[in-house]
Amino acid sequence: MVIPDYQSVMLPLLKYAEDGKEHRIRDAIEQLAEEFRLSEEERKELLPSGQQAIFKNRVGWANTYLKKAGLLESRKKGYFSITQRGMDVLREKPPSIDVNFLKRYEEFNEFRNQGKQIETIGPNKIEPENLDPKETLEIAYQKLHNELVSEILSIIKKCSASFFESLVVDVLTKMGYGGSRADAGKAVGKSHDGGIDGIIKEDRLGLDVIYIQAKRWEGTVTRPEIQKFAGALIGRKAKKGVFITTSNFSKEAIEYADFTGNIVLIDGEMLARLMIEYDVGVSKVKSYEVKKTDTDYFEDGVI
Repeated sequence: MVIPDYQSVMLPLLKYAEDGKEHRIRDAIEQLAEEFRLSEEERKELLPSGQQAIFKNRVGWANTYLKKAGLLESRKKGYFSITQRGMDVLREKPPSIDVNFLKRYEEFNEFRNQGKQIETIGPNKIEPENLDPKETLEIAYQKLHNELVSEILSIIKKCSASFFESLVVDVLTKMGYGGSRADAGKAVGKSHDGGIDGIIKEDRLGLDVIYIQAKRWEGTVTRPEIQKFAGALIGRKAKKGVFITTSNFSKEAIEYADFTGNIVLIDGEMLARLMIEYDVGVSKVKSYEVKKTDTDYFEDGVI
């Protein structure tokens, strides 16, 4: 079963409240998941941000849109109930309720018009009608993020070997490894001994070390390269190793690294994403705060 979009949830959610009682949105999510016959995996599938379940988010937005149209109302946080207008709509027995249906209500149109400025970026509309606003923002963000990853990776591949080693040092130190930047710079990119490109402290006290292999690579890194690195680690009696490349790893290479239990593989895409996460080689252009109503604040004032 495909997870229904938020518009497909509107009519079932309104029908769920037709008894006129006050209902918890949490209970409605569970009931509607059953009604749509969603599997456990589908119920737990997350938005791109990984912070909320997709279906929960879509039920939430269906609830919001129905309230903006005056079909539902909420007297306290996490609860909702049907209005007289909502009951009148159910008596019409509509086959479905969607955004176009809700446009008959002036309050809903005012709500929609207030948010029109976020529906487009440049000439391209980014809010398909089957996506709720939060999903639209997250998908747009993810698109920009992925484009940045590709751009960074393209630049990295053109950098010199010495700059790439310096870049690796910057990422590792930002992640908390290597002690000071100066200490890490002395350790990485200096040894080139038997398949080892560098040694870096695992923590600031230097209680343990990690052996590094950092390679700019055009083709896929195969299992023999990882075996060579593993042999070098054994020769140094090393406990842990990280193999960093600008390309990717073959399935066999990944399986062998998993088998060793002490080698972490970082391919070009992961390296670029780490650079973004830890602000290496990127700068912040603009940030947006997404806020929501603090219903607890208004609780005593609602009549």
